[in-house]
Parts: sequence; C-alpha cells; structure tokens
Amino acid sequence: MQFQSSTIDPTTSLVIGKAVSSSAPLKTTPRFYDAPVSGGTAGASKATLTFMVGAASTDPNFPLLKEVFSLMGTSIYALGGPSLGLAAKLSNNYLSGMIALATAEAMNLGMRLGLDPKVLSDCIATSSGASWVNATMNPVPGVCPDAVTSKGYEGGFKVQLMKKDVTLAMEAARQVDAKLVLGDAGLSAYSAAAEDPRCRDKDSRVVYRW
Repeated sequence: MQFQSSTIDPTTSLVIGKAVSSSAPLKTTPRFYDAPVSGGTAGASKATLTFMVGAASTDPNFPLLKEVFSLMGTSIYALGGPSLGLAAKLSNNYLSGMIALATAEAMNLGMRLGLDPKVLSDCIATSSGASWVNATMNPVPGVCPDAVTSKGYEGGFKVQLMKKDVTLAMEAARQVDAKLVLGDAGLSAYSAAAEDPRCRDKDSRVVYRW
C-alpha cells in the first residue's frame, strides 16, 4: 500500500495509481492512495493536519490509513475514490486563495475609508463576511499577532504554491467544464505576487502587500 500527499493534478495521480496496481505479481494487488493535506507547517508541527483521502469509507484499507494519518492529523476524510482526495484539496485551496485575496481587498478598502484594521476585522468576524482567514490569518500585519502575517509573512504557505494550486484547480475545472468566475483574476494576482521580490517565498497572504 502506498500513498502520496503532494498536491498534483488528479489525472497524474490516476496514472500513478494504475502503474502501481500493475507493478506487482498477480497474487497481490498493491494499492495507491492520494492523500493531500491541509493545515500547513503549523498543522504539521502540532499534528493537527486534515487528510483528504482518495478512498471510499468502505475501503478495507481505510481503517489502516486512518490509523497512520491520525499520528499526523486530527481530521481524516474518505472522499470516495481514487483522485477525489486531490479533487477536494484543489477545491479547498482555490476557495482559500480567493477568500484570502478578497479579505486583503476588503481590509485595504476599509482602512482607506478610515477604519482601524483590528476593529474592522473584529466586526467582519461576527458579520456575513466572517472566515477562518480573517479570524486567524488576516493578511494585514498586526491584526492577528500570532500569525505569520504579523511576522513578516515568513513561513506558512508560500505564494508560489498558491499560484501552483490555483493553476491546477483551473486546469481541473476546464476538464469538467466547471465555471470559475474568480479564477483568472485570482491567478493573475498570485502570479504577480509570486514574481514580486517583496512577496516571493513569503506566505501567500502576502498578496495584501502586493
């Protein structure tokens, strides 16, 4: 049994899975699982990662996978079958990237209109714009003192990786004819930030600085 937790395109994962299955003698059937994670470096160090497993909940190997992943994470989801863990990961990261960008824009708008950033963030947290990004990883330095966004954007999820994941999500969307209205604008912003010397190698929420 093998698994991989890199964020790659679902099609490549399916090809790898077929290659693994055909690589052993007929008496055995090796299994390959896509199992990408969410939670970043902080989640990894605290063993609180979320695992998105490309397997059905009835898969006979899932209990063992869950036991192994429980050593590193607290939330383990069976997404249904091969490549669906990656489908969930790309969907999640697309959403996370767009929310972070929208939060950066909203904070910039409010601040330019005269609002204190912490007061604005607190107001949003109990309003319809509430999100995990605003509450725990607000892009504006100082709003979330313990977040990487208040520590020079060092660590966290690099902006180049967000660019990669949004690109993968958009490619997957084209394959299944899913409309992503925000995709082009979001990818343009993350691509520009990834090339900006002030932002490159920083946490992706540095898009606020860009």
